Amino acid sequence: MKFGVVMDPIEAINFKKDSSLDIMIEAQERGHELFYIEPSSLYINEEGSHALMNEIKVFNNADKWFHLEEISAKKLSNLDVIMMRQDPPFDSDYIYNTYVLEAAEKDGVSVINRPRSLRDCNEKVFATEFPECCTPFLVASDQFLLRDFIQINKDTVIKPLDGMGGSSIFRLRENDPNIAVVLETITSFYKSKVMIQRYIPEIVEGDKRILMINGEPMGAAIARVPAKGELRGNLAAGATAIAKSLTERDLWICSQVGPKLKELGLVLVGLDVIGDYLTEINVTSPTCFREYKSLCDIEVSRKLMDCVENIVNQG
Repeated sequence: MKFGVVMDPIEAINFKKDSSLDIMIEAQERGHELFYIEPSSLYINEEGSHALMNEIKVFNNADKWFHLEEISAKKLSNLDVIMMRQDPPFDSDYIYNTYVLEAAEKDGVSVINRPRSLRDCNEKVFATEFPECCTPFLVASDQFLLRDFIQINKDTVIKPLDGMGGSSIFRLRENDPNIAVVLETITSFYKSKVMIQRYIPEIVEGDKRILMINGEPMGAAIARVPAKGELRGNLAAGATAIAKSLTERDLWICSQVGPKLKELGLVLVGLDVIGDYLTEINVTSPTCFREYKSLCDIEVSRKLMDCVENIVNQG
């Protein structure tokens, strides 16, 4: 296959942790031709969807993990499959890129994940489609609604709808003297909607990442245990990764969410589960492939590429 990957600058990745590189290495080992596409290089003209792209070779080598051929403009329809691995923030530029990729999809390219579903499924709000899986929550910008939620639930976590890596997440208790300033700041003075959830004490045991491929979970979870004195279970915020077996509740949550993921063409997804509760559904560029490999002996990239090849062959 001609295999394109839309991702942020490859020279700036963390070699030891990057999941996109892991996917590319697996694809290359299977004999597929790799093409590297930076998000800003996607464009549309009267002839259709295009990108400035480089043919790329990748290496499992911390000193040199890639080599780029000369950049050239190509129609996206020359590719068989495109993996959309651009990191959030999910801003207007991200949305415009999904339009370009959707045009490629109409030309017969398999785009993973489906561009329309990337636009429709905000990683925080999407979880609210499964309220039976969630702790009490509210998506709002009104100060009185937010304050009432805090007073009713006593201990809460509030976060922006478009962030990643634990950025701008706050814990607010009912008598916190900083409630006003936090709410003003995170909502841009009550104009921008946010997600607020009841605090889940089991966060001290880790924020579980359960990777799903074509609606089916991997056979374990990676729990991101917060650093001492930290609230956030994000590896980017200093959390420690440990392997966890899937509980009956975890499997039940996966069974509730999985069919919807398949329906929407969300092939690669990461569920975030704290204790017994689903907190986020990560659809943009789920990570933890390397942690699954080292801690659980699960080759996520291998399973993903089996699925991708099947999709392309059927399409």
